Amino acid sequence: MNNSTLCESDFSKVEDLKFDILKLRKALKQVLSRKEYDDAVGTKYIAGISLNQIPGDPDSIKGENVKGIYWTKPDSSGKEAVRAKRIDETKYTEFVKDLEDTYFKEVYDILSKKFKLGRVRILLKEPRSTLSWHRDPEPRLHIPIITNPGCIMVIEEIAKHLPADGSAWVTNNMKYHNFFNGGEEDRIHLVACLTDYRFN
Repeated sequence: MNNSTLCESDFSKVEDLKFDILKLRKALKQVLSRKEYDDAVGTKYIAGISLNQIPGDPDSIKGENVKGIYWTKPDSSGKEAVRAKRIDETKYTEFVKDLEDTYFKEVYDILSKKFKLGRVRILLKEPRSTLSWHRDPEPRLHIPIITNPGCIMVIEEIAKHLPADGSAWVTNNMKYHNFFNGGEEDRIHLVACLTDYRFN
């Protein structure tokens, strides 16, 4: 197996999952008519709307709880630094009550049968913006809802566009990566933390 094949495996399309993109977009409109993005105490690059929470704890989906721990290399020294706080993903087992009538509940139930989920969020990447170069504690599952050709995820040295066609992708966020939106419209993904998924 050559090196490019190994890197490509960090983007794993879930072959037996396909969601209705029109229903996803309709559900997104429903959610946005009820809730605003939480920018995690002023960090616009990670604005999100949580779809699940710690049972009985609405504060578990506010502020820094929308973000979560990550590691980055912030300057020319190349030394790694830790940011934000650690989240116990395994505690996020209750779907948010006021969104249960949306298609996202059906999506959540299907994903829950296939994966052990942590937080499940609708994440916004604003136009002409990027994330930091960072790594996360666990892999992530992405279902793109709104995207454009300038939306690219980079894991180490491999760049990939994830299309908004109802497909689900598992990405190896435990490696250094970022995501940039080079377009002029919002990029919106459903993103789930996967607590027990392992890449080869």
